[in-house]
Amino acid sequence: MRIYQGLARREHTGWLVGLTPLQASSCVVLGAPVVLELAAGRITTALLLLAAALPVGALVILPVRGRSGIRWLRDLVWFQVGMALGWSRWQSRIAAGEQTDPATPDLPGVLARLRFPDGPPLRDMGRVCLIHDTAEARWGATARLTHGGVGMLSDAQCERLANRLGNLLLAIGRHKVIDRMTLMVRTVPDDGAEYDAWRARHEIRDAPQLARQASRELDRTVGAVSVRHEVFVTLSGREEDLRKPAAAAGGGVTGRAVVLYRVLDGLEDKLRSLGAQRVKWLGGDELATAIRTGFNPATAKTLATRQQHHQRGRSVPWATAGPAHAPSPSARTYHHDGFASVSWAVLMPEAGTFFGSLGGLLAVKTAGERRSLAVHYEVLSQRRARKAVRSNRFRAGVMRDWRSTRGFNTSAADRREAGGAQAQEQAVAAGHGIVRYAVATAITVPEDWPVEDHAARVENDIAGRYDLLRMELAQDSGFVAATLPVGVGLPRLRGVEL
Repeated sequence: MRIYQGLARREHTGWLVGLTPLQASSCVVLGAPVVLELAAGRITTALLLLAAALPVGALVILPVRGRSGIRWLRDLVWFQVGMALGWSRWQSRIAAGEQTDPATPDLPGVLARLRFPDGPPLRDMGRVCLIHDTAEARWGATARLTHGGVGMLSDAQCERLANRLGNLLLAIGRHKVIDRMTLMVRTVPDDGAEYDAWRARHEIRDAPQLARQASRELDRTVGAVSVRHEVFVTLSGREEDLRKPAAAAGGGVTGRAVVLYRVLDGLEDKLRSLGAQRVKWLGGDELATAIRTGFNPATAKTLATRQQHHQRGRSVPWATAGPAHAPSPSARTYHHDGFASVSWAVLMPEAGTFFGSLGGLLAVKTAGERRSLAVHYEVLSQRRARKAVRSNRFRAGVMRDWRSTRGFNTSAADRREAGGAQAQEQAVAAGHGIVRYAVATAITVPEDWPVEDHAARVENDIAGRYDLLRMELAQDSGFVAATLPVGVGLPRLRGVEL
């Protein structure tokens, strides 16, 4: 089995003893008064200042589950303020009895910044719904993929798919319009009622008793672990990259849609090469349905039945695409429409990984639970990639020279850091790209279930291969990043990962 180790690097790598410039400056500011008092001979005052500076320095420096103490304090303050002022509580306008336009989105949290205008028809597939992120100035579109999965593929087939995924990312990097892609997989909760109804309609009444008994045993063993999946891909680009070609195509929403369509049409074949039998770009009603079933998985069966009997018109108006009620999220759980969700960030292991190893996060253990996984990619342009690798190499060289001149030994981690910086520069010079990425996963269960027990099962399923970092104080945003196919989930941060 091939192991993909890559050259992963953190976006914020410390310059001095693992400290960022801001952390180092804070330590200097905190330590300067102590040194000045010692130089003046005022030992008692210096000790008092040192006692006051040490706790503050610990808050600034020491990381706790991915965040420094001072950042935890800041996030906790804003979290409590949001709860006290009611910012984090949600009730849709329709649930509140207000008059609203059915075509106007009514969505909570980070989704409130999104707009969903319909673009012109794309070939014979009808109109495609565009996703306009007004906060990050991005335009994108989402497609539903029909895919057979990778669980039954051989190592050689998985390796070919991994290479094709790399080629797809490289193709995205060479376009001047699209730079982000999100692959999202989520299971469809199934309590077995639909299958039982189908069995009842098709069962042969005079079948032998032994055949009936064998069929029931297969239902208990195979049916309990069988689950359906939804696969989405979202592609998006920056407004600054779209503006000029969109103006040449007529401007406005239509111009941006035309420019996006040109790229989307060229990437469909590459998506099919990843094993997708069908690529369907979603219109407004289909995207609204995907968002609605993300918040309330119980509506999936009802909406599917409604679509079978009503081929025309929107199955879900945008005004009802979000949850009807969502109380203020707790620090560790997000509640929405009678369901509870827990979200994590998935941290990649230093030893590397292999293609398909994230599948364990989608292994449903109890009928009725829903799991989801999203991988967000951003391909840097060649100019940004060259600038990033030069900065990484310069930083690694400066720190290596500084340690050697001060007599410090070079650790294995330092040598790996320096070697990785040089390897990155060589890869970029050879025409390869640099990709920022983030992985998020979530589990959703009915609100009256023991959600912490199901969350513990997710962590146990992936233990020893990946580290899961629970999105404390940001469960609502983590839910969007892991479960809803709108392309939100990769923050705007400087630095890169390869």
